[in-house]
Amino acid sequence: MTGLGALIRRNCKLFFKDKGMFFTSLITPVILLVLYATFLAKVYRDSFAAAMPAGFAVDAALIDGTVGGQLVSSLLAVCCVTVAFCSNLLMVQDRISGARRDLTMTPVRRSTLALGYFAASALSTLLICYAALAVCLGYLAVTGWYLSAADVLLLGLDVLLLSLFGTALSSLVNAPLSTNGQASAVGTIVSAGYGFICGAYMPISNFSEGLQTVLSFFPGTYGTSLVRSHMMGGAFDAMGESGVPDAVVTAIRDSVDCNAYFFGNAVSEGTMYLILAGSTAVLVGLYVLILTLKSPRKK
Repeated sequence: MTGLGALIRRNCKLFFKDKGMFFTSLITPVILLVLYATFLAKVYRDSFAAAMPAGFAVDAALIDGTVGGQLVSSLLAVCCVTVAFCSNLLMVQDRISGARRDLTMTPVRRSTLALGYFAASALSTLLICYAALAVCLGYLAVTGWYLSAADVLLLGLDVLLLSLFGTALSSLVNAPLSTNGQASAVGTIVSAGYGFICGAYMPISNFSEGLQTVLSFFPGTYGTSLVRSHMMGGAFDAMGESGVPDAVVTAIRDSVDCNAYFFGNAVSEGTMYLILAGSTAVLVGLYVLILTLKSPRKK
């Protein structure tokens, strides 16, 4: 345990010592929030307004709060994974520099070394993602606040599980990489494609039925659904209290993936948490196994 603690401290210090990597990871969520609010807010606002029954007017503040919830939930769902790929680059850099080979020659077990990388990356990712959550909550306080204390606590749990999932996924993907070019290519692919796969950029309900079935096997889909549900649930409750028919509210919830389905069957919130936690445990196990069995690169 002493060796693991020393490795975690060492990896965290190296990550925060690289000011370029740290500040880039930290400012990325803010940049995304500005881009989302600039280019997507009007599209979402028109979509929600069009979904209202004919002749039924909804308070503009409620629409703004709903739009804000969709924007920030999309941002958090993506950042918890993409930031993890940035904070996990130290493992690749250590292999390039030969530091990982030197560490494997010490009495520290390779499984401990693997867990040290994972834990340090998870801590760094959580720090940045919780900062992003604070910024998102501040944005909602300005555009329209419909969250309860329970919603905020559940959002904290969602960010925790999604960040751990993102760290586990990035650890498994980055484990065999041996060059900066490979790491950059993987980061670019993940940044460009993950938002579509998890339903953050475009709700999965807008895809074809076959693609929806395929994406229902991805754990990140359920992470996005959890964040959306807790970020937008209060606004939907306010819609119902304002007189919007329950059928309309349910249809809107389905259209933005607040409700997740697997082969047409609704997936409960507890099941989504189990899927996210279980898949994270599996990914961590595979990553530790790969790094334990993999031989260090020779000069």
